[in-house]
Amino acid sequence: MYRSGGQPMRHEILTWTDVDKLIDILMPRLQAVGPFDAMVMITRGGVIPGGLLAEALDIQYMLTAAVDFPSTAEAGLMAWPIFLQFPDDDLLMGRKTLIVDDVWGSGRTSTSVRGRVEAAGATAYTCVFHYNPYRSLFSNARPDYFGEATDAYIIYPWEIDRGPRGLDIEEPNPTPDLS
Repeated sequence: MYRSGGQPMRHEILTWTDVDKLIDILMPRLQAVGPFDAMVMITRGGVIPGGLLAEALDIQYMLTAAVDFPSTAEAGLMAWPIFLQFPDDDLLMGRKTLIVDDVWGSGRTSTSVRGRVEAAGATAYTCVFHYNPYRSLFSNARPDYFGEATDAYIIYPWEIDRGPRGLDIEEPNPTPDLS
């Protein structure tokens, strides 16, 4: 990943222990507001964090939302979201709903899903593992709950098997066998 100006973006590779620590940070905050009646996991990034949080919070009513932002030169970052998948309004109406994604970068995805969830008649709370305030397009919005604020490009342990291809980072040097 590169910043504007061609500079490589700082990246951070997390372990499962790091993920456990993020959940430990989020749990007391979420429990103070909960219990939640439903969870909407934003695909694809929010599926694993959502599953982990649903288990920890004992949320059994889980739904998914898939959002795409067309990349057109004319629209740029102002493109309207296309909801590829979204729960019917009657599945959300009247429910206290936790919306989960892995990261809040620009904030477009989480805010779009939140708007649809609220329009369906639910009370919505957004939660991400990582919030990047430096990339957010919204000066007056941020996730309701986040594990950590960062300026780094985060690579989660469930993404590591894919390797660095497509992540614009170099392959780490293999650990030498000292046996």
